[in-house]
Amino acid sequence: MTHLVPFDGSDLASAALEKASAYGELTDDDVVAVTVIPDDDEYARERGWIGAGEPFDVDAIAAGMRERVDDIAPEATFRTEIVDSDEPTATATTNVVRTIRRVASDVDASVVFVGTENAGSVTTPLSSVGGPLAKDQHYDVYVVRHVEAA
Repeated sequence: MTHLVPFDGSDLASAALEKASAYGELTDDDVVAVTVIPDDDEYARERGWIGAGEPFDVDAIAAGMRERVDDIAPEATFRTEIVDSDEPTATATTNVVRTIRRVASDVDASVVFVGTENAGSVTTPLSSVGGPLAKDQHYDVYVVRHVEAA
């Protein structure tokens, strides 16, 4: 079985990766971390992937995310997926969710570990991937809502 973790480098995504890694060790399951990168410099700046004056560089973002994943869960497989932000009928977040769902299917994920404050809320912000991922019935969802103090 496989545990999938959408990883954007946030504290909650990091906590989700830590949980998935711990569960993977206990159950002898694989852990896959996926970073979905829309080809949109504004999206990257909003998430702190690049600074105000830095150029948008998918390879540099992916390398930085891989390094963070390796620091948290060196046994995890890391994937990056690039999505086209120019699709007129979808927001970047919608494209990210679609891509994560596709990857979950590709790796036959049994559990998706989502780090979000918003999954399961009555109202879900448009920028959250947690709510839409939690609705999928093809896998269980482990929602990480808090970063535990070390």
